[in-house]
Amino acid sequence: MEQDTEKANYNSESDRTEAGASMRMRDDDDVIDKTPETTTTSAAAGPTPADGAPDSDEEERAPPPPPPAAPDPPPDGGLTAWLQVAGSAAVLVNTWGVINSFGVFQAYYETELLRDHSSSQISWIGSIQGALLFLVGVFAGPLYDAGYFRALLLTGLFLIVLGQFMTSLCAAYWQVMLAQGVTMGIGMGLTFLPSAAILGQYFARHRALALGLSSAGSPVAGAVFPIIFSRLEPRVGFGWATRAIAFILLGLSVVPIAFMRTRLPPSGKGRRGIIDRSALTDVPFILFVAGGLFAFLTLYVTFFYISLYATSHRVASDSFAPYLVTLLNAGSIVGRIVPNALADRWGSLNMMLACTFASAVLVFGWLGIRNLAGSIVYALLYGAFSGGLVSLAPSVIVSLAPDMGRVGARMGMSFVVFGIAILLGTPIAGAILGDERNPEWLGTILYAAFGLLAATVLFLASRLLLYRRKGGLKA
Repeated sequence: MEQDTEKANYNSESDRTEAGASMRMRDDDDVIDKTPETTTTSAAAGPTPADGAPDSDEEERAPPPPPPAAPDPPPDGGLTAWLQVAGSAAVLVNTWGVINSFGVFQAYYETELLRDHSSSQISWIGSIQGALLFLVGVFAGPLYDAGYFRALLLTGLFLIVLGQFMTSLCAAYWQVMLAQGVTMGIGMGLTFLPSAAILGQYFARHRALALGLSSAGSPVAGAVFPIIFSRLEPRVGFGWATRAIAFILLGLSVVPIAFMRTRLPPSGKGRRGIIDRSALTDVPFILFVAGGLFAFLTLYVTFFYISLYATSHRVASDSFAPYLVTLLNAGSIVGRIVPNALADRWGSLNMMLACTFASAVLVFGWLGIRNLAGSIVYALLYGAFSGGLVSLAPSVIVSLAPDMGRVGARMGMSFVVFGIAILLGTPIAGAILGDERNPEWLGTILYAAFGLLAATVLFLASRLLLYRRKGGLKA
């Protein structure tokens, strides 16, 4: 009867368990006499700590599972890693290589296909193409972090090749804008950011060099495509000259499709957004992005207008002027490799600061060009330093990110700002330039020079804050 009263007063399963445990501690005679009842009580209470099963209190106090093991460090070499660089170089041909070639299309459109439109209107085609390369990155970055690298790559390359083929059929301004500006621009935006971000999974110590080597595909294409177009257009017409470039883009697309693969599992699936909120309070990062705004606002003024400047000042013939764009890109080949190789030792931001300042000084020197020799030297030097500025930007963003899981989002945020700058930069220069019959070259050149100078100041401010935060000369 006493035991029945005890059982009625049990308030919980843990009380019942404690009672069963205390009964087993009595002397052997009592345990033998009460074995059936004790067994019943224990069975009702469930497994006890003595049986090896934790009670509810112990379950609540159980330590959390250990964090997942850190991923293996990047291999920094090997066949697979260097194939990613080769694939990224092919993507850069299809993106920045095409954009860097727009100067030859600008000259053709102004004199032939779209001669009824102003320089500023035509430059909107190239600026929208370049702007979308960056702007689409705000979506491509988080999608890359979430593990959709292959989908971005395939879709983007398809749109680039499609847009180039459609451009060959265009006969009106809106058609060229839709095919060459919008379609190709979206495709470039889907492929460029992932092709740069993936190299961070394969390279750490030589990351800047890998990015520099991959970006060398851009100036190579920028040097070759204007020659192809200038040689073929008089012989076979605009359509087939443009289609010849499209077939090259199609063939090169095989390389990234065949070889490019991510090495690490998705780091942001289901938890990363379009915006990395920690970046909004990272002052060195904000200053760097602000500097990029001014840099990309004015960087491509030379690429778009150097051919027109050469012909209007009679420093080059109409047949040679397009080759100045080729020389810009030839100089850029050196600029994509050498500063990035040095950046692994001296720091990406340091090298970008030096390249931006040198570009600003050279644009001021543009005011003094009066002959063909000066134009050639300027094109080669400006191509080299401006190429370093462009190729180092992704490396700087990677170095400023707190971890690899935020690289895509931060690149996307940066690229939105850079894209807006490219969208507006060259049309503003065209508006300052005015009518082709009475161009305002002084205002246009000073606009480009002071924009790059402002970028230099902001990059320097970012660098000084990093020095106060981390110390050391490398950044």
